[in-house]
Amino acid sequence: MTTATALSFTTPALLDQLAQLNADQLDELDFGVIGFDAETNVCRYNRTESEAAGLTGPRVLGQPLFTNVAPCLNNFLVGQRFEDAEDGNTALDDTIDYVLTLRMRPIKVKLRLLAEPGGAVRYVLVQRRL
Repeated sequence: MTTATALSFTTPALLDQLAQLNADQLDELDFGVIGFDAETNVCRYNRTESEAAGLTGPRVLGQPLFTNVAPCLNNFLVGQRFEDAEDGNTALDDTIDYVLTLRMRPIKVKLRLLAEPGGAVRYVLVQRRL
């Protein structure tokens, strides 16, 4: 079993390891975790992301990520990559420099986008400490 303290934003094969963590273990991670299902509804959300974004779990869980929670991610750099991976039946593990702008002053972050063909949960990871 993977322990959350052994995981970092750059851990190889992180998608499979995230799937093994329960909600309390996700909360131990020092980077933001937003997991969403095939309909783009948020189904996993950790404390690090909640505190940084100022959005509580109850407000975010079950909501569409790219329209209700973080429309600033609904673009070619983020949302489209998930669509392209799904359409191409390919895995996605990309890390990009990004500037978050919704509900806060612009803040530079690194995003890691994770998905696998047929996977139940896809992830946007947010590393704020650069």
